Amino acid sequence: MSFIPPFPTPHKSKSSFVLRFLRGWRSWLDVLFERSYRMKMGEIWQPGFNIYMINEPKWVRRILVEKAGEYPKHELMHRMLEPLLGSSIFTTNGAVWERQRRLVDQALEQARLKQVFPLMQDSVNDMLSRLDTQADGQPYEVDAEMTYVTADIIFRTILSEKLDGQDAHDIYDAFVEFQGHAQRAMMLMIYRLPAYFPRRASERSAQKIRTILSRLIAARYEKRAKGEDDAQDILSALMDARDPVSGDGFSYEEMVDQICMLFLAGHETSASALGWSLYLMSRCPDLQERMSAEIQSEIGERAFAFGDAKRLPMTRDVFREALRLYPPVGFFVREASETQCIRNKTVKAGSPIMISPWLIHRHRELWERPDEFDPDRFETAAGKESLKCAYMPFSNGPRVCPGAAFATQEALLILASIVRSFHIGIVDGFEPKPVGRVTIRSGNGIWLRLTRRVAPVQGVTCAAGQRDRVECGQ
Repeated sequence: MSFIPPFPTPHKSKSSFVLRFLRGWRSWLDVLFERSYRMKMGEIWQPGFNIYMINEPKWVRRILVEKAGEYPKHELMHRMLEPLLGSSIFTTNGAVWERQRRLVDQALEQARLKQVFPLMQDSVNDMLSRLDTQADGQPYEVDAEMTYVTADIIFRTILSEKLDGQDAHDIYDAFVEFQGHAQRAMMLMIYRLPAYFPRRASERSAQKIRTILSRLIAARYEKRAKGEDDAQDILSALMDARDPVSGDGFSYEEMVDQICMLFLAGHETSASALGWSLYLMSRCPDLQERMSAEIQSEIGERAFAFGDAKRLPMTRDVFREALRLYPPVGFFVREASETQCIRNKTVKAGSPIMISPWLIHRHRELWERPDEFDPDRFETAAGKESLKCAYMPFSNGPRVCPGAAFATQEALLILASIVRSFHIGIVDGFEPKPVGRVTIRSGNGIWLRLTRRVAPVQGVTCAAGQRDRVECGQ
C-alpha cells in the first residue's frame, strides 16, 4: 500500500486577511490552501504591499539563477534572522554579499570534504554509542539526537571542539525558542504591527547560541595572537581567507556572524532533514532491509570511508526524497528590484517574491503522486525530469547553499550507520505534525523505537534501476 506521510491539510479556499494572521501565527504551513499546490503564481494582499508566490519553473529559474542580481533577498528575511545570523551571507545582498561569499567559498574549498570526513566519522561513532543505550524498543525522541550529532559535527569541523551534552541541550532548546519567536515577529512585520516583544524574545534566544559560539571563537583568536593555534579546520580557513578583490579578510565581528550562519546551515537544516528521514524509514520496514542489504553488499562491516556515499544509491534517494517532502527551509523571500510584469500581474518594485520549495516539491503539475513517499521515483523518467526543474532543497543559482555537499555527505553517513546497526520502528498512535517556521520541524517531535540488528541482512542487492517499488505500511 502507498504511504502518504503527514502534512497540514490545505484549506479549501484562501484564508481571509484576519484568519491568515491567526493561522500563520503558529506555522506558515497552516495558511496554505488547495490551490496553493496547483497555481503557477499567487498574490496575497497585505497592508502597503502585495506578496507574490511563484511556482512556475521558468520564473523560479529566472529569479534564482538567470537574473539573481535583480532579485535580492528581501529585508523581511534579514529582520527575522538578524538576531541569530547577523550580517552573514544568508541575509546580505550586493557587494557585501559578494565579498562575503568569496571568502566563505575560499575557506570551504580549503577545508575539503575528504579532510573533514574523519571528524564526521568520530561524531557518528559517538552518536551510535548514545543510540545503543536507547535501542531497547522503547519510544525515543530522535529530533534532539539528530540536532546533537549534526551540531557536534559542525563543532568538530569548524571549531575543532567536541560538543558536550549541556551545550547541545542548550542550543537545541534555544533554537526551538528562537523559531517560535521569529515566526511571530515575522507575522507582525508582514501585517505592519509592532513586533517589539517577539523580536526581543528572539534576540534573547539567539544570544544563548551566539554566546556559546563567540566564546570558542574568541579563545581561538587569543591562541592565534600568541602563535599557538595550529588547528586545521574551517574557522582557521576563514581566518586565513583573503578576498582576491580587496585583499582583506573577515573582522572578528564578521567572523562571528559567518560562523553562526554556517552553524545554523550546517546543523539545524541537516537535523530537520534527518529527523524526517528516520520517520519515513520507520514506516517502511522493507525499505530498511533493502538499504541494509545494499550497505552489506557494498560496505560490509568495515568502517565507512570517504567516497562510500556514491556506492549507496538507495540511501541517497531516501534522503533525497525526505528533502523533497520536508525541505528544511520551506521558503525563500526575494525582492523585485524594479516594477515588472510576471504572468500578467504588475509586480511593483520592492514587492516580496516568495519561492517555496515546500510547494514546488509537492506541486500537482510538477510531480507524480507528489504527497507520496517514494524514493524510487528518481529512477523513473518522470522523476528525473521533475528533479531537474522542480527540486531545490538547497536553493539554486549563485545563492545555492555553499554547504550542500557537506550536508549530503554527513546525512548519508548518519543514515547508513544507523540502518546498519539498528531497526527503526514506529510508535503506535504517534504521528508527527509538520510546523513551518525558520525550518520545517515536527511540532510534537519525532518518536521512534530502536532495536539492535542481530546479524547482517542477507539478500539481493538493490542496484539503481533494478529496484522494486517501495511498499510501506500504514
